[in-house]
Amino acid sequence: MNKTGIIFRRELSAYFATPVAYVFIVIFLVLASAFTFYLGNFYERGQADLSPFFTFHPWLYLFLVPAISMRLWAEERKSGSIELLLTLPIRTSEVVLGKFLAAWAFCGIALAFTFPIWITVNYLGEPDNGAIFTAYLGSLLMAGAFLAIGACISATTRNQVIAFIITVVVCFGFLLSGLPLVLDLFSGWAPQVLTDAVASLSFMTHFRSLSRGVIDLRAVVYFGLVIGFWLAANTVVLDLKKAD
Repeated sequence: MNKTGIIFRRELSAYFATPVAYVFIVIFLVLASAFTFYLGNFYERGQADLSPFFTFHPWLYLFLVPAISMRLWAEERKSGSIELLLTLPIRTSEVVLGKFLAAWAFCGIALAFTFPIWITVNYLGEPDNGAIFTAYLGSLLMAGAFLAIGACISATTRNQVIAFIITVVVCFGFLLSGLPLVLDLFSGWAPQVLTDAVASLSFMTHFRSLSRGVIDLRAVVYFGLVIGFWLAANTVVLDLKKAD
């Protein structure tokens, strides 16, 4: 874990060494505010909650998180620094975990900067702050799932644009897998158990319960399993690349 911590600190500091981090945070805050106040009709609803704020998080993450994850390994492979990194006396899994945790922490920092809207809703009314905290937790878990997928895909290519596009497509599939648009493709010919399995993969379904303030253990376990699976796949991909 000490080696993972070294990688974590190195990667997290690298984000703020360039203007990219600040640009990302500003874009995230601007879009989150625009969606909340204009598309979500925050004031017009007349309710003291942050439902309009969290409703758009899956769609924000769909494009913004792949923009972070696409550089995690594609840039290392393109510059050739991955060979040096993987020859250090450190396990591949520790590098993968350190880089992922740094990117996840960066997403958490961006999410934390949205605290003024939490203050605003408390000023305007008396919201359930426990439910809001749970929704923030669900948002962070979903961001981690997006990141884990993007990190694995980034390890398969040298091209950041390709990594971005493939990650968006895969994450889009996970978002919509529980909606009728996807489930209707399986109805009529697929067994019910397969349809239920596809529906259970939906990010939207699991995030929706957390965004309502319900601490659903199934949703927490689901996001944890998704993160663990894709990080394990990321490690396997890097080991295969190292063996070539």
